Amino acid sequence: MDVLSDAIAAMRTGRPHSSRSVKRAPWGVRFPASEGAGFHVVLQGSAWLLPPGGAEPVRLGPGDVVFLAHGYGHGLADDPGTPLEDARLKADGSWPSLRDRGPAQGDDTLMLCGAYQLNKARAHPLFTGLPPFIHLPARIGAHDRLRAAVDLLGAELADPQPGSDAVVPALLDTLLLYLLRTWWLTERPEETSGWAAALSDPAVTAALHALHDDPARPWTVEELAARAALSRAAFARRFTALVGQPPLAYLTWWRMTTAGRLLREGDAPLRTVAERAGYTSEFAFAKAFKREYGVAPGRYRKQGADLSA
Repeated sequence: MDVLSDAIAAMRTGRPHSSRSVKRAPWGVRFPASEGAGFHVVLQGSAWLLPPGGAEPVRLGPGDVVFLAHGYGHGLADDPGTPLEDARLKADGSWPSLRDRGPAQGDDTLMLCGAYQLNKARAHPLFTGLPPFIHLPARIGAHDRLRAAVDLLGAELADPQPGSDAVVPALLDTLLLYLLRTWWLTERPEETSGWAAALSDPAVTAALHALHDDPARPWTVEELAARAALSRAAFARRFTALVGQPPLAYLTWWRMTTAGRLLREGDAPLRTVAERAGYTSEFAFAKAFKREYGVAPGRYRKQGADLSA
């Protein structure tokens, strides 16, 4: 898998949720802070995003997409001056529907909203570096794949068919990847450091792909530098500057993150998890895991099972 796909897979927990609904002015909803991430799409009409942190309101037109990666509280309304009503999260952690009132008419606003459950305890730095919100304005001929994913999801929610229970979560996962890819490739401001720059740097990207393709391999900085077609010193400097930590430190972090996901999501023997994390000794793996997570691997797996029960 590539770095973006890996980062999302490592953080994702539970099932994503979505709703398609109509609002008639005046309306305003205040979404509380949450542990996950979410998005809003205006399918018809318009709305105002009242961003986290008291930033200036942002007008949203038809086709506009907003993604909030960090679960900050925010508001949506027909007008910035409309009073907001508190929205309460459902028991499953999903955001509530904006109260469907039948087919959209005239100045009604038709919204598509969704929420993702993410493990913030092991948030990938690629994700934590995102801004408080990402606004992707609709543009003719732009973001074709993102638009297609939105259209498919909206159609499934408007007219569920056999298999929709499986199709909708898959489309939500696809939409999340398209949201992030679109921003990184076409919308983000030019940056000279951080993960946005790292994903645009061929040398660092080559090394990251190598690490993610085979994290169990006993990589050396020299081998990674060769993959990046740079000298050892030049590669180490560039990787550390963009990624935020030296190559082998990132490799250790990613191995432990991968091990945590394997323990949380499956029942593979500890020996198998250790091998996939690059350890030939279960004892050495258990010691490294406890140093990283504060608990032994078996205890970590049990805690995950207790939370999902």
